[in-house]
Amino acid sequence: MHALFVHPNFPAQFGHVGQELAARRGWRATFVTERPPAKGERTERIQYRPAGGATAANHHCTRAFENATRHAAGVYRALKARPDVRPDLIVGHSGFGTTLFLKELYPDVPVVNYFEYFYRVRGADMDFRPDFPSAEADRLRARALNATILLDLDNCDAGYSPTGWQRGRLPAEYRDKVSVVHDGIDTRVWKPDPAAPRRVGEFAVPDGVKVVTYATRGMESMRGFDVFLKAAARLARERSDVLFLVAGQDRVCYGGDARFTGGKSFKDWAMERSGLDPARVKFLGLIPPRDLARLFQITDCHVYLTVPFVLSWSLLNALACGAPVVASDTAPVREVVEHGRTGLLTDFFDDAAMARTIGRVIDDPAGHRPLGAAGVGLIAERYSAEVCLPRLARLFERAAGRGEVRARSSAAEFEPAGRTATAAPVH
Repeated sequence: MHALFVHPNFPAQFGHVGQELAARRGWRATFVTERPPAKGERTERIQYRPAGGATAANHHCTRAFENATRHAAGVYRALKARPDVRPDLIVGHSGFGTTLFLKELYPDVPVVNYFEYFYRVRGADMDFRPDFPSAEADRLRARALNATILLDLDNCDAGYSPTGWQRGRLPAEYRDKVSVVHDGIDTRVWKPDPAAPRRVGEFAVPDGVKVVTYATRGMESMRGFDVFLKAAARLARERSDVLFLVAGQDRVCYGGDARFTGGKSFKDWAMERSGLDPARVKFLGLIPPRDLARLFQITDCHVYLTVPFVLSWSLLNALACGAPVVASDTAPVREVVEHGRTGLLTDFFDDAAMARTIGRVIDDPAGHRPLGAAGVGLIAERYSAEVCLPRLARLFERAAGRGEVRARSSAAEFEPAGRTATAAPVH
């Protein structure tokens, strides 16, 4: 089987999938991406280049569609120039436009799209935080952002979403096309290590110090970074034996936080407002996966916060490493974290309750160790690559062999199994 994976960025969601399917099942995996092949890389990669893009002359609400069309045309041109590439299956991330024109080039080749997020103006990320209200222009743009996703829903033969909550945001009339299959967590990297030294990269944790961690791609309101800092400041005022380690970049990936920070970065703005002593927090920056795994292995408590939005890989990675997790009681998180069993849930906005919950965890490591063990078991049972990649392979094979796959007719095969009790509850 020859699978053609399409995404502007490599490896994104597909790098490990294609490589594992090639290694374990003998598939041929070709990646079409904007990124040029790396020197000495074994991955078969075709680079495409979108010609031009949206400008200020385009309406604010149409710029994403203009860019998506340019990507679609760039992918089409790159593959048209390669008549030797004849895939059995096309897999692409919806929303970028990259697979939209490929039915014209390969009319008999099924397309499977990965559906990560469908935008809604109400009832999710855009109206969850009254302290960061969305702008009218952004609400209008959000409705237009769905245009490419709707085209993909109509154009694809099958689709999948990583969680049930994310699938549930899609229009009801298209959900039968979309299965729930997670990308898969590599438990060879993300795993517990009780003997791990208390060191991340060049930074060594001082003796006698409790470690509370937070990890993010960007420090922003969508991921509750400011709320975490407020909870950290409360805890720091009450005790001197806690150090907060933060992994991630000082940037905003989602939302319009710049409208509220007066020209400061969100990190600096949130630090000033929190009152947290800078000496009590260590910003590690963007760190490689193995260092991030080490961070999760040595933490006494990991904090994960999000508004109702795409669920971060970092939560599942932390659970896989056995970290005791305190997380926001929001819909996407509740699908993974069962309060008192695989983690502890707390009100997103209540930094005082959050600080108390973190304090209980770090005060009683033995009593909360079952949380970490249950998290490891949950990932092994439902989200590990060993479980998810065979599901994806079956989905891809059925799409390639039968064309359109109706997810509801085989939901039990593709959707994660229900929760399994793996440890006694912790309260």
